[in-house]
Amino acid sequence: MRSLINARFGFRVTLVSVLVSTIVLASAFLGSDRNSVLGAPEVLRAHAVINGSPGSGISGEAVFTELVSRHRPVSEVRVVVHVVGLEPGLHGFHVHENGVCASPFGTAGGHFDPGPFGSSTPVDANHPYHAGDLPNLEVNPAGVGHLEYVTSRFTLRQNTGNALSAFDANGSAVIVHLNEDLGLNGVIGASGGPRVACGVIEPD
Repeated sequence: MRSLINARFGFRVTLVSVLVSTIVLASAFLGSDRNSVLGAPEVLRAHAVINGSPGSGISGEAVFTELVSRHRPVSEVRVVVHVVGLEPGLHGFHVHENGVCASPFGTAGGHFDPGPFGSSTPVDANHPYHAGDLPNLEVNPAGVGHLEYVTSRFTLRQNTGNALSAFDANGSAVIVHLNEDLGLNGVIGASGGPRVACGVIEPD
């Protein structure tokens, strides 16, 4: 009888040991790859500190958030912008092709629109369908501008060789324009006119 009890006890101990070992191995396997194994999205974040020319009183920030998952072939970038010091009304707001913001901000180049058929010229046929084209910034009577939008036209992924990455070899910047973007092509000034503020997009 005692031998039978010992045998059963030994079997239980062995079974518990096997279960513990399995849990340890599973945890080690998941480790840092837990998100990719379970399909949880990776969160990519970036921001741009926006400033106007010295003495303009224009300042703000653009925040970018992207969820990347191997189960979702198309990811989206959520853009949230807050700017103060602007004239009330609508102001063109775009991602531009160079991460340089020397006033009067021509160094930021044209609209971000890479690819074999892309064009950064605001008056070409691609506007308002450039990769960097975004809705107008709406500014209230107090001079506070706000924009929230979701786009799949560009990505925050880095070091992937992706032409649509905001972090390509030249980097990228956001530009605030003096006037409204009318959404027209082939018309000079229709994309917002003079540039009044700029911010380089930086990864978080």
